[in-house]
Amino acid sequence: MTDSAESIESMRQLAAVWRRMVLDREPAADVRDLPGIAVRWADCGFVFWNCLTLTETGVNKVLLERRLHEAAGIMRAKRRSGFLWLFEDLLAPDAFAELDAATERAGLSFAFPGTGMAGDLLPLPEPAHPELIFRRVQTDEQLEAYADLNSRAYGFPLEDGRDGIGGSSLWKADVHAYLGVKDGEPVTCAAAVEQDGRLFVILVATAPGFERRGFGEAVTRKALYEGAKATGLKRAVLHATVAGAPVYPRIGFRPNSAIRFLTVAS
Repeated sequence: MTDSAESIESMRQLAAVWRRMVLDREPAADVRDLPGIAVRWADCGFVFWNCLTLTETGVNKVLLERRLHEAAGIMRAKRRSGFLWLFEDLLAPDAFAELDAATERAGLSFAFPGTGMAGDLLPLPEPAHPELIFRRVQTDEQLEAYADLNSRAYGFPLEDGRDGIGGSSLWKADVHAYLGVKDGEPVTCAAAVEQDGRLFVILVATAPGFERRGFGEAVTRKALYEGAKATGLKRAVLHATVAGAPVYPRIGFRPNSAIRFLTVAS
């Protein structure tokens, strides 16, 4: 794929996977495909399940201005806060040059950066780590541990993560979600879910104090390995935080579009 095609793939994977995740959390969620905007909004405590993304390619500065104002209006009408995921590679040069000013005029603010990544990287060798035992998430207790790891890693209250995936049957059945357990304690987690002929890596986290020991890479490899074994798929997609971005190229991912996470300005 070209870089542009991979950026489009990254955006479409977000919209498709988040549709499933949001409807799993809240069957009456706001899930709409509007002109130029995909709405995937559970309006729940887990902020990542409250999501918009721009879906057009080659967006010029005039259209960008319109879409940002439309997105901001949708977000302000919601009870809970969330993010607009903006894939920079989908913007035309004039729109990218105007992005900061257009964001401010729409009443949005920059929250944090991310990076879309993809790769034809499978099959992987069966992963192992000398300090970890891997456990697939199959019980509510394990799912709660998975949620708590994400809350701790991202600085959320524990109840917010549990509000996102607690009690989910989808996560226990269809998502290849794994905990990395050290001395009986879950310290890292990663998951892969099949979507449109790809494995999408989702909600990777490592507990504070256990970073930089290869735990996140090892459990991500485990989720991909088991997902590929179950599905036969070889291509994988993910969206990396700044902390995770250096890890994934070691597995075989390569970056495509930079992502801006935008929220309503306070």
